[in-house]
Amino acid sequence: MMKKVFLNCGAPEELEVKRIVEIKSLSYLERLERLMAILEVSYMIKTAKKIQSKK
Repeated sequence: MMKKVFLNCGAPEELEVKRIVEIKSLSYLERLERLMAILEVSYMIKTAKKIQSKK
């Protein structure tokens, strides 16, 4: 059975505190993996914009 999807609703300050606690609970390797994923997505978006503008 699939889990229900839960959207983060609440005050931005509360969400920021939750995110900080979540990140602090991660190991160094998990933090690094998240950073690499963000960099990969950022690079893909950047290169996709260049490819579209060339068409």
